[in-house]
Amino acid sequence: MKEEIQLTFGAYGHMLNPTQVFSADDQWLAYDTRNDITHIGRTCCIEKVNVATGAVVKLYSTKGQTEHGPGVGAVAYHPTAPKLIFIHGLENCNEQRPYGFTRRFGAVLDEQKAHGITHAEARTIEAPLVAGALRGGTHAHSWSGDGEWISFTYNDYLMENLERSSKGVQKDLRTIGVMAPLGNVKVTNESGENFPGEYFSVVAAVVTENPQPGSDEVDKAFDECWIGNNGYVNNTGSRQKRAIAFQGNVRDKNGVVVTEIFVADIPDNVTQSQSGKPLEGTSASRPNVPAQSSQRRITHTTDRKFPGLQGPRFWLRTSPDGAAVYFLMKDDAGIVQIFSVPVNGGDIRQITRLRHAVQTQFNLSPDGATLAFAAGNAIWKTDVASGVSVQLTPQSSDEAAPVIGVSWSHNGKILAYNKYVGEGDSRYLQIFKIEM
Repeated sequence: MKEEIQLTFGAYGHMLNPTQVFSADDQWLAYDTRNDITHIGRTCCIEKVNVATGAVVKLYSTKGQTEHGPGVGAVAYHPTAPKLIFIHGLENCNEQRPYGFTRRFGAVLDEQKAHGITHAEARTIEAPLVAGALRGGTHAHSWSGDGEWISFTYNDYLMENLERSSKGVQKDLRTIGVMAPLGNVKVTNESGENFPGEYFSVVAAVVTENPQPGSDEVDKAFDECWIGNNGYVNNTGSRQKRAIAFQGNVRDKNGVVVTEIFVADIPDNVTQSQSGKPLEGTSASRPNVPAQSSQRRITHTTDRKFPGLQGPRFWLRTSPDGAAVYFLMKDDAGIVQIFSVPVNGGDIRQITRLRHAVQTQFNLSPDGATLAFAAGNAIWKTDVASGVSVQLTPQSSDEAAPVIGVSWSHNGKILAYNKYVGEGDSRYLQIFKIEM
C-alpha cells in the first residue's frame, strides 16, 4: 500500500478539476475553493498548493462575490506554460442576473503577467452576431496536447431564451466546441454581457431536437476530450491533427435515451462556414459547426444488457497516440468498469474487472500504460495491456472516500485526488497525494 499524504488543511474546500491539475513543472496543483461541486456560482477563489511543501498561494479572487455570482471553478493548467483556464461567471452577475449555464466564460490567467484574467472566448447576445464569438456559456475547458487549442462544453443563452418563450419546447441543447488561437475576436456593444475574446470559438458537434429512434442523431453532446497528444491516424493512414471524442445521447429503436461515443474531426481552418449556415447562427437558430467538420459514432451498445455509458460523471480519455478512447460502462453484472474502443471504430474491450464499481474520473499515465481511479473507497491502478489491477491505498469509510478524480503528474511519479476530512459543519474537501 502507498502512503496517503494530505497537502491542504484550510477550513474551506480545495476542489481539483478532473484533469490538468498539475503545473507544467509538476511543482503545483491548482484548485478552486468549492466545498460542493454544485457551488461554482458562490465560489470566489482559485489557488495552488506546492506538491512538496504544502505551501498555498492564492492566484485569483473574484470582485464583489455573492451567492449569485460571479463564481469560479474547474481550473485547468496549461501543459507547457504557467497559464490556467477556469470557469468564471459573467462579471455583472447579481440576484436578478445570477450565475448560470449560459452566463459564464473561460477565464485565462497567465501567472507571468499581472493584468489579471482575460476572456478566452468572445461573447455577444446582441445583433450583429459575430463569427468566432459565442452567445452563451462555456465550461469544462481542456487544453489540447500542445496547449494551442481549448475544448469546452457549451450552453446557448439565445436558445435558452427562445426555449422560455416557446412553452417548454427544448431549444438550448448542450454541445461541445473548440477555441483556436487565431487572434482577438472583437464584438460590438461591449458590456457585462458582450465582450471580446482571445480565441476564435466555434461549436464542434451537431445536435438536433427529437433525434430519430435508431439513428446517430444526438440531442446532447458533452463531457469530451481531445484525441491524442497530436490527434490520431485514421483508416486511410492520414493523421487527423485535431479531433474531439465526446459523449452523445441517442435514442434506441424504442426511443430510450442511450449515451454513446462520437468523434468530431476538426478542420485546420475553423473560420469557414458551411453554405447557408453561418458559424455564429442567428437569433432563432443555434451556432453551426465549421465547413469540413465531420461527426461519427464509434460505439453501438444498445443491445447490451446494460446499454450505454454509465457510472459517476466522467469525461472521456484517450491514449497518447489517439488510437483508443476510454470510458465507463456497466459490465454484465451491473458493475461500472473501464472499457476502451478504437477511435476508428471496432470492438469494445473491457479493461478492469473489479468487484467494486469505479467511483471517480479515471486518468491515464503520461505514457498511456496505466489507469488510475478510485473504486471501493480506495485508489487503484490498472495496467492497460494486461488488465491487472492493484489497490494502492486502504479502503476508507464512505465519508472519507476519494471523490471527483485521480490525476497523474506529468512525470508519472505522483497521483493527486480529493477526500473530505472532518465531520459535520467542519467537513472540508482536501487534497491528497501518493508517490508512485
